[in-house]
Amino acid sequence: MNREDFPILKGDNIYFDNGATTFKPQVLLDGLSEYYNNYCANIHRGDYGISLKASEEYEKARMKVANFINAKDMNEVVFTSGATDSLNKIIFGYFKNILKENDEVVLTRSEHASNLLPWYELEDLLGIKVKYIDLDEKFEVTFDNLKKVVTEKTKVISIAHITNVVGDVRDIKSITKFAHERGILVLVDGAQSVPHMKTDVVDLDVDFLVFSAHKMCGPTGVGVLYGKMEYLKNTKPIIFGGGMNSTFTNDGSRMYKNLPERLEAGTPNIADAIAFGKVIDYLENIGMEKIHKHEMKLKKYLVSKLKQNENIIIYNDSSNSGIVTINYKDIFAQDLSIYLDKYGICTRAGNHCAKILKDEIGMKNTCRISMYFYNTKEEIDKLVEVLQNPNIKNEIIM
Repeated sequence: MNREDFPILKGDNIYFDNGATTFKPQVLLDGLSEYYNNYCANIHRGDYGISLKASEEYEKARMKVANFINAKDMNEVVFTSGATDSLNKIIFGYFKNILKENDEVVLTRSEHASNLLPWYELEDLLGIKVKYIDLDEKFEVTFDNLKKVVTEKTKVISIAHITNVVGDVRDIKSITKFAHERGILVLVDGAQSVPHMKTDVVDLDVDFLVFSAHKMCGPTGVGVLYGKMEYLKNTKPIIFGGGMNSTFTNDGSRMYKNLPERLEAGTPNIADAIAFGKVIDYLENIGMEKIHKHEMKLKKYLVSKLKQNENIIIYNDSSNSGIVTINYKDIFAQDLSIYLDKYGICTRAGNHCAKILKDEIGMKNTCRISMYFYNTKEEIDKLVEVLQNPNIKNEIIM
């Protein structure tokens, strides 16, 4: 679907590592060229034409992101360098200042490192308690298991909407309803969900949402932090400098700007943010529902084919996302990925930045096949054919 829009797809590689990053459409490249060739200037600083043009396009991109996730106010959207940066900004800029010793933060063992390590730091710093929701036999979160871990000391539930290894889709709307009835805030890692399905922050009623542009056909180095205004306005900057202050004097007196500039210190990634706005338009023209349906058809097709190979272990055959995580019996995951690369098939092997998930699935490393809307059944057929090679083990040894 829409493969002609991606210059890199003119090559021979079959790309199944979309959970790590995605290929880029021509519209992104055109957006970058347009900025650098026609109005390459800093934003919110110059009183001349091309600076004003750059500022206008940058804020247009912010509005497009806000509309894309149905935020009530474009000022609830903060541009960052990625989902990792967004998580750190909100965890250390907001939660660090409201949590107290013995307050509980609920996570899962299938979270990405970016949604675990900052909380571990706060655990050491403040004495908060990190707790985990038990996963079921499919390594997924159930509502019953969530309820079991929540206590009167629980202040935050911080989880991915879709995890990057198991690919399970969490019922965020039910979780937020349950949490808010108990005064618990909900932070959602949308890095693997926003690129693949329609996301409505008002309908989900999340308090914070983070995601990265590069996982949804956008540029690297751009992320989004969404927060409800009532919480975002009480978030303190963790980076200070130009662009985020209104004034300061030599006695240390200072006044910072309103949102979102207050959380965007320094010269931002202007060109990429503007180009990301073009990508938002592109994805909306395709339709997020159409993208999700296409991925689910591919997932179903891939799983059905892989199950015909008795040597393939599938860890998440029923999850409702385009991620399929496997191992090949008696072959190390990295060796399998290197073998597939010989045939031009790109997959991801390792722990996928979810290092404690091994405690649940009993396996440290896996091979992940993650799909996007430009993948095809023909590519899956090639993958399945290569995995059915009777000499696979000999080729890997050689």
